[in-house]
Amino acid sequence: MVIAGLVVILLLVLFLPFLVKPVEHNLEVFLFVMGVLATLVSGVMSVELIVHAAQDPIMITLAVLVAGLLFKWFQQPLEKGIAAISRRIPINIMAAVLVIALGLISSVITAIIASLVLVAIVSAMKLDRKSEILLVVIACFAIGLGAALTPLGEPLSTIVVSKLNEDFWYLLRTVSVYIVPGVVAFGLLAAFMIKSSDRRTLVMQESLATAEAATTREPAAAKGQDESLKDIVIRAVKVYLFVAGLVFLGTGFRPLIDTYLIHLHPYALYWINIISAILDNATLAAAEVSPAMSDETIIALLMGLIISGGMLIPGNIPNIISANKLGITSKEWARIGVPMGLVAMFIYFAVIVVTL
Repeated sequence: MVIAGLVVILLLVLFLPFLVKPVEHNLEVFLFVMGVLATLVSGVMSVELIVHAAQDPIMITLAVLVAGLLFKWFQQPLEKGIAAISRRIPINIMAAVLVIALGLISSVITAIIASLVLVAIVSAMKLDRKSEILLVVIACFAIGLGAALTPLGEPLSTIVVSKLNEDFWYLLRTVSVYIVPGVVAFGLLAAFMIKSSDRRTLVMQESLATAEAATTREPAAAKGQDESLKDIVIRAVKVYLFVAGLVFLGTGFRPLIDTYLIHLHPYALYWINIISAILDNATLAAAEVSPAMSDETIIALLMGLIISGGMLIPGNIPNIISANKLGITSKEWARIGVPMGLVAMFIYFAVIVVTL
């Protein structure tokens, strides 16, 4: 009965956000409720778990709150500086530096703030539409990778460290050898694919920005400027509920994990986690990760989650934020993200086979 109940909850978590709009729009509260329900079904709810779920989100929530305030205060000078720099530095070099820098620093400023910075900088660069989407997708792959290096970076890393009862530097020690080269590789890819000829002249920048504002989407910079203190606080509260819900989900699903997933081969887990392309990878990490797993299994599991999370918009928080701010459709994202993600998955699989 316990396993059956957990399977039902898992199916609800996987599919309701796609089928029911109110659930999609209140995903954090939904996951929190499902997490509590999972712990009750599996009989693991306790005072210790409640304290655990209350404490784990504090660090990443504070990071999101503080970084959000700093970004709000310094956004306009940042955008002006980027606009000036983009007229003097080759656009492909600037793209590479942007991707690598945001990918690596996302583990400190959080993937959420890194994606907001990405939106502001890309908007100031004034690329043509095709190049803008290409750069954003590449950068989100890098941010998704880099944010996994510390528990501050994103909910996935927070949940993994919490469930494994490891210290702050565990992920840096365990997966940095796979992640850092990947971030650099995406930066080099951006340098190769974003051409200097894609830069607009200043006159074109102004005219096209005006046209965009009047048609399909509001300029991302304007959206960032309109973000109020209330919006920043609400985002931080949502992150808190999201992570707390994932703590409950991860603990509640333990009987299911111990029965069916722990004994799978690491290579099987790696490819199974390609479903992270359509489901938030932190949710899957909460359901899959267990202290009983070997380091090799953890590495394969995590890399499958992290890489495929960039393939489609729902796969990771940076994708969702960037697509929303810049008006990128699911079809536009998938046209670039799916083939790019599949190539990265095969490359990383080869590396994992050789190294593990």
